[in-house]
Amino acid sequence: MNKEQERLEWKNRIGETLVHPDGRTVTFLEQGIDEKGDFLILEHQIKREGMINGPHWHPMLTESFKVREGRMRFLVDGQEQIVESGGQITVYPNQVHQFGNISEQQLIMTHEIRPPGLHWKMFVLVHKLECEGKMNKKGIPRNPLWLGVAWECIDGYLVGPPKLVQKIFLGGLAKLAKVLGYRI
Repeated sequence: MNKEQERLEWKNRIGETLVHPDGRTVTFLEQGIDEKGDFLILEHQIKREGMINGPHWHPMLTESFKVREGRMRFLVDGQEQIVESGGQITVYPNQVHQFGNISEQQLIMTHEIRPPGLHWKMFVLVHKLECEGKMNKKGIPRNPLWLGVAWECIDGYLVGPPKLVQKIFLGGLAKLAKVLGYRI
Protein backbone atom coordinates (compact mmCIF):
# COMPACT_ATOMS: atom_id res chain seq x y z
CA MET A 1 0.00 0.00 0.00
CA ASN A 2 1.45 3.36 -0.96
CA LYS A 3 1.36 6.48 1.25
CA GLU A 4 -1.65 7.98 -0.56
CA GLN A 5 -3.70 4.77 -0.17
CA GLU A 6 -2.70 4.58 3.48
CA ARG A 7 -3.70 8.22 4.03
CA LEU A 8 -7.12 7.59 2.44
CA GLU A 9 -7.64 4.45 4.53
CA TRP A 10 -6.94 6.42 7.73
CA LYS A 11 -9.15 9.31 6.57
CA ASN A 12 -12.05 6.88 6.00
CA ARG A 13 -11.78 5.70 9.60
CA ILE A 14 -12.31 9.13 11.18
CA GLY A 15 -15.37 8.88 13.41
CA GLU A 16 -15.39 5.06 13.37
CA THR A 17 -16.52 3.83 16.77
CA LEU A 18 -16.05 0.36 18.25
CA VAL A 19 -18.82 -0.42 20.75
CA HIS A 20 -17.91 -3.26 23.13
CA PRO A 21 -20.43 -5.61 24.77
CA ASP A 22 -19.91 -3.87 28.15
CA GLY A 23 -20.76 -0.48 26.61
CA ARG A 24 -17.28 1.02 26.42
CA THR A 25 -16.32 2.66 23.16
CA VAL A 26 -13.17 3.50 21.24
CA THR A 27 -13.52 6.18 18.55
CA PHE A 28 -10.98 6.96 15.85
CA LEU A 29 -10.62 10.76 15.96
CA GLU A 30 -7.58 11.62 13.87
CA GLN A 31 -4.42 10.30 12.25
CA GLY A 32 -1.74 12.38 10.65
CA ILE A 33 1.71 13.83 10.61
CA ASP A 34 2.80 17.05 12.29
CA GLU A 35 6.11 18.61 13.36
CA LYS A 36 6.53 15.80 15.95
CA GLY A 37 5.88 12.98 13.46
CA ASP A 38 3.13 10.39 12.89
CA PHE A 39 0.27 10.27 15.38
CA LEU A 40 -3.07 8.63 16.09
CA ILE A 41 -5.73 10.12 18.37
CA LEU A 42 -8.54 8.02 19.85
CA GLU A 43 -11.32 8.69 22.31
CA HIS A 44 -12.21 6.12 24.96
CA GLN A 45 -15.46 6.09 26.93
CA ILE A 46 -15.43 3.58 29.78
CA LYS A 47 -18.24 2.94 32.21
CA ARG A 48 -16.90 0.15 34.42
CA GLU A 49 -14.39 0.79 37.17
CA GLY A 50 -11.13 -1.12 37.36
CA MET A 51 -7.88 -1.66 35.55
CA ILE A 52 -8.12 -1.51 31.77
CA ASN A 53 -4.93 -3.41 30.96
CA GLY A 54 -2.03 -5.26 32.50
CA PRO A 55 1.47 -3.86 32.99
CA HIS A 56 3.34 -3.50 29.71
CA TRP A 57 5.85 -1.27 27.91
CA HIS A 58 6.58 -0.07 24.39
CA PRO A 59 10.14 0.36 23.07
CA MET A 60 9.18 3.11 20.58
CA LEU A 61 5.72 4.50 21.41
CA THR A 62 4.84 7.60 23.41
CA GLU A 63 1.26 7.64 24.69
CA SER A 64 -0.47 10.74 26.02
CA PHE A 65 -3.80 10.56 27.86
CA LYS A 66 -6.05 13.52 28.57
CA VAL A 67 -8.97 12.93 30.91
CA ARG A 68 -12.00 14.89 29.75
CA GLU A 69 -14.44 13.44 32.27
CA GLY A 70 -13.85 11.20 35.29
CA ARG A 71 -10.65 10.02 36.96
CA MET A 72 -7.89 7.60 35.98
CA ARG A 73 -5.32 5.72 38.01
CA PHE A 74 -1.97 5.22 36.31
CA LEU A 75 0.95 3.11 37.46
CA VAL A 76 4.06 4.28 35.59
CA ASP A 77 7.36 2.65 36.53
CA GLY A 78 5.78 1.63 39.85
CA GLN A 79 4.61 5.15 40.75
CA GLU A 80 0.89 5.78 41.15
CA GLN A 81 -0.59 8.90 39.60
CA ILE A 82 -4.23 9.96 39.66
CA VAL A 83 -5.35 12.07 36.71
CA GLU A 84 -8.52 14.10 37.21
CA SER A 85 -10.84 15.64 34.63
CA GLY A 86 -8.85 18.23 32.64
CA GLY A 87 -5.51 16.60 33.51
CA GLN A 88 -3.14 14.66 31.33
CA ILE A 89 -0.21 12.30 31.51
CA THR A 90 2.41 11.13 29.02
CA VAL A 91 4.01 7.69 29.07
CA TYR A 92 7.35 7.51 27.27
CA PRO A 93 9.10 4.60 25.53
CA ASN A 94 10.31 1.85 27.88
CA GLN A 95 8.17 3.01 30.82
CA VAL A 96 6.17 0.16 32.34
CA HIS A 97 2.58 1.29 32.63
CA GLN A 98 -0.99 0.29 33.21
CA PHE A 99 -4.10 2.28 33.95
CA GLY A 100 -7.67 2.06 35.05
CA ASN A 101 -10.92 3.89 35.56
CA ILE A 102 -11.54 5.04 39.13
CA SER A 103 -14.54 7.21 38.26
CA GLU A 104 -17.87 6.68 39.93
CA GLN A 105 -19.38 7.70 36.62
CA GLN A 106 -18.16 7.42 33.04
CA LEU A 107 -14.54 8.02 32.07
CA ILE A 108 -13.90 9.89 28.82
CA MET A 109 -10.32 10.35 27.68
CA THR A 110 -8.38 11.12 24.54
CA HIS A 111 -5.41 8.89 23.79
CA GLU A 112 -2.60 10.01 21.50
CA ILE A 113 -0.12 7.43 20.22
CA ARG A 114 3.18 8.46 18.55
CA PRO A 115 4.00 6.75 16.23
CA PRO A 116 0.68 4.92 15.81
CA GLY A 117 2.20 1.49 15.28
CA LEU A 118 -0.48 -1.19 15.17
CA HIS A 119 -2.54 0.25 18.03
CA TRP A 120 -5.75 0.80 16.05
CA LYS A 121 -5.56 -2.80 14.80
CA MET A 122 -5.16 -3.93 18.42
CA PHE A 123 -8.35 -2.13 19.43
CA VAL A 124 -10.19 -3.57 16.40
CA LEU A 125 -8.96 -7.08 17.27
CA VAL A 126 -9.93 -6.82 20.95
CA HIS A 127 -13.37 -5.56 19.89
CA LYS A 128 -13.81 -8.43 17.42
CA LEU A 129 -12.77 -11.08 19.93
CA GLU A 130 -14.95 -9.66 22.72
CA CYS A 131 -18.00 -9.43 20.45
CA GLU A 132 -17.45 -13.03 19.36
CA GLY A 133 -17.05 -14.25 22.97
CA LYS A 134 -13.45 -15.34 22.39
CA MET A 135 -11.89 -13.60 25.43
CA ASN A 136 -11.70 -14.85 28.99
CA LYS A 137 -12.82 -12.77 31.99
CA LYS A 138 -9.33 -11.23 32.26
CA GLY A 139 -9.51 -9.96 28.65
CA ILE A 140 -7.08 -12.54 27.25
CA PRO A 141 -7.89 -14.43 24.03
CA ARG A 142 -8.80 -18.06 24.76
CA ASN A 143 -7.18 -19.26 21.53
CA PRO A 144 -3.37 -19.02 21.71
CA LEU A 145 -3.18 -18.07 18.03
CA TRP A 146 -5.35 -15.00 18.66
CA LEU A 147 -3.15 -14.29 21.69
CA GLY A 148 -0.14 -14.17 19.35
CA VAL A 149 -1.91 -11.79 16.97
CA ALA A 150 -2.94 -9.56 19.90
CA TRP A 151 0.60 -9.54 21.32
CA GLU A 152 2.00 -8.42 17.97
CA CYS A 153 -0.44 -5.48 17.89
CA ILE A 154 0.60 -4.03 21.27
CA ASP A 155 3.88 -2.83 19.74
CA GLY A 156 5.59 -3.74 22.96
CA TYR A 157 6.06 -6.27 25.70
CA LEU A 158 4.23 -7.63 28.71
CA VAL A 159 5.78 -7.39 32.14
CA GLY A 160 6.80 -10.81 33.40
CA PRO A 161 7.96 -13.14 30.66
CA PRO A 162 11.41 -12.20 29.35
CA LYS A 163 11.43 -10.19 26.12
CA LEU A 164 13.18 -13.01 24.22
CA VAL A 165 10.58 -15.55 25.36
CA GLN A 166 7.78 -13.24 24.19
CA LYS A 167 9.46 -12.73 20.82
CA ILE A 168 9.94 -16.45 20.29
CA PHE A 169 6.72 -17.83 21.76
CA LEU A 170 4.12 -15.11 21.17
CA GLY A 171 5.81 -13.88 17.99
CA GLY A 172 5.86 -17.48 16.75
CA LEU A 173 2.15 -17.83 17.51
CA ALA A 174 1.49 -14.62 15.56
CA LYS A 175 3.38 -15.94 12.53
CA LEU A 176 1.58 -19.29 12.69
CA ALA A 177 -1.77 -17.49 12.98
CA LYS A 178 -1.03 -15.50 9.80
CA VAL A 179 -0.10 -18.69 7.92
CA LEU A 180 -3.36 -20.27 9.07
CA GLY A 181 -5.39 -17.28 7.89
CA TYR A 182 -6.14 -15.46 11.15
CA ARG A 183 -6.97 -11.89 10.19
CA ILE A 184 -8.09 -8.83 12.09
